Amino acid sequence: MRLTATLLFIAAIGYAGLCVALYLFQRSLIYFPQPAAARTPVMQLSRGEVTVLASVREHAGPDAVIYFGGNAEDVSQSLAPLAEAYPQHAVYLLHYRGYGGSGGSPSEAALTQDALALFDQVHQTHPRVTVIGRSLGSGVAVQLASQRPVAQLVLVTPYDSLQALAAAQFPAFPVRWMLKDRFDSGLHAAQVRAPALLIAADQDEVIPLVSTRQLFARFAKGQAVLHVLPRTSHNTISVHPLYWQLLRDAR
Repeated sequence: MRLTATLLFIAAIGYAGLCVALYLFQRSLIYFPQPAAARTPVMQLSRGEVTVLASVREHAGPDAVIYFGGNAEDVSQSLAPLAEAYPQHAVYLLHYRGYGGSGGSPSEAALTQDALALFDQVHQTHPRVTVIGRSLGSGVAVQLASQRPVAQLVLVTPYDSLQALAAAQFPAFPVRWMLKDRFDSGLHAAQVRAPALLIAADQDEVIPLVSTRQLFARFAKGQAVLHVLPRTSHNTISVHPLYWQLLRDAR
């Protein structure tokens, strides 16, 4: 009896320790900062004491694209293909805090506020701004589009809620109470007034297709279109021949 109580106590202490560790290091499980491998022109955003960078392809005219990448993506490598897909647009790719030479540390609040600041600066000279968010960046893009007059919203492998994904991945822990960065895209989708294009992989091993479909259902009726690309996974979706065609058609 005494042995059983001791084992239960040790198990409880161990579980509590794991909960504390998960809480303290949770952002290291969400964000994987990458250096900028490609040499690209950059613009600087002064965000208080932090300077945030964006890779840029300048282009005169009313149209621009702003891109938010995945949690382990070096967005500088996406500049060339996006510039080719949008030849008549200026192109801006945000390097999240801690990524690609940007200062600071990433968090949902910081990324969202940086995204709004980038949009406001770009919108001054480009009144028609298409916003693209991939994977983690889809959560940033949805929040931006719910608060600013974007011309077009494109979401690649998007999720309804990062909180729900984390809860499914760590079912033994009270994730819903512990998570700091929830990225509840579904809560913001109904506020989006721009036409939205969602592109999903039918064999996505990171973001289940059911999560993308849940997000799609959150948009106002007729506001969004969902395309599911066959025989693609989370990281191979962009090699499907229809992927870039869908982006070009969204211009």
